[in-house]
Amino acid sequence: QLHLVESGGGLVQPGGSLRLSCSSSGSTLDDSDVGWFRQTPGNAREVVSCIDASDGSTWYRDSVKGRFAISKDNAKNTVYLQINNLTAEDTGVYYCAAPVDADCYYPEEEPWGPGTQVTVSS
Repeated sequence: QLHLVESGGGLVQPGGSLRLSCSSSGSTLDDSDVGWFRQTPGNAREVVSCIDASDGSTWYRDSVKGRFAISKDNAKNTVYLQINNLTAEDTGVYYCAAPVDADCYYPEEEPWGPGTQVTVSS
């Protein structure tokens, strides 16, 4: 498991956008499949999107398809999550984790970063 730190969250109006960043302070992300997760109020943490290190293929949960985009910049050792057309249902704490398995699974009992808060409100 890599030590990752999330940033880029904030307060945004419905329909707005944010770009979240996930950076590794030590180990390289070049060879790691990375996932973005979120915990919305009253709910368990859920996977949002993943990116494969070998071929750059991506996966999104249905509720964010067409609105969220995951990308990776190996030179900056950072994975991004562009989140667009936000709704109140997107409010929550967003986390990244690595490595995830082929099903974008990351064990809940493993270390997590602090997350970054996204609040969608008018």
